[in-house]
Amino acid sequence: MRFDELDLEEEILDGLYDMNFREMTPVQEQTIPIILEGRDIIGCAQTGTGKTAAYTLPLLNKLLLEGNEDNVVKSVIIVPTRELAQQIDQQFQGFSYYLPVSTTVVYGGGDGKGWDVQKRGMLMGSDVVIATPGRMIAHLQNSGIDLSHVEYLILDEADRMLDMGFSDDIMRIVSFMPKERQTILFSATLPPKIRALAKTILHNPAEVNIAISKPNDSIDQSAYICYESQKLGIIRELFAEPSGSKTIIFSSSKLKVKELAHTLKRMKLNVAAMHSDLEQAQREEVMLAFKNNKVDILVATDIVARGIDIEDIGLVINYDVPRDPEDYIHRIGRTARADATGSAITFVSEEDQGRFHQIEKFIERDIRKVDLPAAVGEGPKYAPSENRGRGGRRGRGGAGSGDGRRGRGGRNRRNGRSRQGSEAPAAAASDRQPEMQRNTAGSPAELAHPLDNEHASGRGEGNRGTRDRKRRHRGGRRHRRSDKPAAEPTGE
Repeated sequence: MRFDELDLEEEILDGLYDMNFREMTPVQEQTIPIILEGRDIIGCAQTGTGKTAAYTLPLLNKLLLEGNEDNVVKSVIIVPTRELAQQIDQQFQGFSYYLPVSTTVVYGGGDGKGWDVQKRGMLMGSDVVIATPGRMIAHLQNSGIDLSHVEYLILDEADRMLDMGFSDDIMRIVSFMPKERQTILFSATLPPKIRALAKTILHNPAEVNIAISKPNDSIDQSAYICYESQKLGIIRELFAEPSGSKTIIFSSSKLKVKELAHTLKRMKLNVAAMHSDLEQAQREEVMLAFKNNKVDILVATDIVARGIDIEDIGLVINYDVPRDPEDYIHRIGRTARADATGSAITFVSEEDQGRFHQIEKFIERDIRKVDLPAAVGEGPKYAPSENRGRGGRRGRGGAGSGDGRRGRGGRNRRNGRSRQGSEAPAAAASDRQPEMQRNTAGSPAELAHPLDNEHASGRGEGNRGTRDRKRRHRGGRRHRRSDKPAAEPTGE
């Protein structure tokens, strides 16, 4: 089904056309009509299926039709991490390129100026507030934010928020909102705790389930059964020649990520590390370098297993077997996005064989075991029942160990200032706020990518010239109705 078959406003369809969104993904096709009807919904979909657009597009359509005469916060999106908040805001900037709609992004990790920008944005009445739970609680306690006019509440990656202990924070935020609202909940899984949350805050929801907890079929999955001491040797062999695509190597702890990144740099590989010890500005610098091909290999903890949407990652390596089968799904879901193909390789040491076997049972398939490179020597046999919980041995050869608010009145845009937000309820003085990019700086497609150049957000200067852009682009509708070949939709 095509996007232009939906009952969406022309300005939204124009933005979709410019971003090469033509055909809907299954989750979009099944959820957008329900959301447009105004019903609450539970959407269960794995990463990379297009769920961000599934709730962003109908929300924008409603905001465009209704206007915001009273300058109030009308919609709130709650997400687990600042990275996901940034990604969603970038999607909004792309989809709303021809719309006078504003966003305020609220997450921790900035300076006092960032706190003030977030506070001002919400007090002035942002159309869309995208926030992490802890930071929103901090503003509700200290900034006098009014959520009593919220008409739309969206919880994205709800299962992860509950895993991170945000259940009480979510319920507290909801308590500041009116009971009469539309609530949308997206989750990769639907365990009992998610259903209990949904029963509490949703009203008679529709339920959509898309490929629950199964890897994308476009991912070529394989595994090396090896000793711990052979892993670096395998890395050396894999990257003996340039891979030609971006790679993420996941490891189990931030200490191991630091050590591994350092070792790979000594091997003359173009590597950067990504973990929670980095400051926000450092995280953004690393992700921008990775996105812009200045870094070929990202060594990371599970901090980037979700919420990072970079479409040209060709290879994911699990240096350590993830502790949970669902973490495996999210890790390898960083590749083969937007109908592309990709590969996922897992290094399985003796002590991890039992855990890896649980992953195979969880995804209901045997993952292909490939022969080790000759240079690293022979590895152990794959016997998960024998090696469950057993410590690994040193290998026989191979490498050593090492580890804008919308114009009030719908179309009458009022110019003001761009705003951005910042994850935890830190004091205002501890926040750091990066500079912001004007919304007029790029096309919808440029604006739709996460962490691209400087963070784009907000109203006023950021959206100045919206009506001029809309007038200039009226011809785009005729092009959109033409017989141009349809491109496949981009990722989430």
